[in-house]
Amino acid sequence: MRRREFLGLVGGGMAWPIAARAQQKAVPLIGFLSSRSPDDAKPHVAGFLRGLEAFGYVDGKTVSIEYRWAMGQYDQLPKLAGELTALHPTILAAPGGAPSARAAKAATNSIPIAFVSNDSVREGLVESLSRPGGKITGVDIMSGELTGKRLELLAQLVPAGKAVGFLTNPKGALSVAQSKEAERAARVLGREVVFVSAGTDTEIDAGFEILARNPVGGLVVENDPYFDSRRERLIELTAKRAIPAIYHIREFPAAGGLMSYGANLVDAYYQMGVQVGRVLKGANITDLPIVRPTKFELALNLKTAKALGLTIPPTVLAIVDEVID
Repeated sequence: MRRREFLGLVGGGMAWPIAARAQQKAVPLIGFLSSRSPDDAKPHVAGFLRGLEAFGYVDGKTVSIEYRWAMGQYDQLPKLAGELTALHPTILAAPGGAPSARAAKAATNSIPIAFVSNDSVREGLVESLSRPGGKITGVDIMSGELTGKRLELLAQLVPAGKAVGFLTNPKGALSVAQSKEAERAARVLGREVVFVSAGTDTEIDAGFEILARNPVGGLVVENDPYFDSRRERLIELTAKRAIPAIYHIREFPAAGGLMSYGANLVDAYYQMGVQVGRVLKGANITDLPIVRPTKFELALNLKTAKALGLTIPPTVLAIVDEVID
């Protein structure tokens, strides 16, 4: 082999890994910060990935995603947000409610952020729905605004005169506002409300002991990411105490809870994926308004209703979007 050919091969061999590293570096990095748990959020993450794929971004191929999960422990979010921003991602996806989005905002003012949250204006995440302000946008599922409607739906299944419980997480910024909304709705319906606060597993167990001492005809569970991450435990406790309960997403009745009323969370994550895909394609995040759902779904688990000895009135059956049996 001639010396010139040998040097050409050596030179080519040395250039290849450099080019490969440059190509790898060009792949966008998404930081994914959630207050929830990976098991609980599995179908929602699948929706997010479908939104990305609509723009040609496939995890592990044309985009890389770094995940951080707080497992319902909100105090871990600032640390996890710091870990992600230190990786210098192209964009941060911060689903899992206001706690995730707030931690992401506090960690950076230069990296774009897309979130899935609730009542984002009242939470102080954005200035307005049409012009969020800053380098942040997202999907607002409007769940807190439906507190009164959930109580109204549940009251149709609960005997007149029976009190209704309201489970709230005191660590949530809108806990007080949603509790007041539940109280107003209960007053209109002529119902007494028993308020129970829980932000830890121990407090959840203690809360159901309170409900046992103050019997209620039903329970409204506040829309809160922490409660989402404790879905199986909540369903187990309501079944054990024979308490009809209503939640904010269909994943609860799908797992054995009684009923839910709210936006489709899988679709909300899909919409967040679309927003992230647009930013990766070059869109300016400041031009993207907040997305809100156009439809809310009522899901009912008939098997659970039968186990609780409930008779579902025709007025409720007529508006059910999904019957789970």
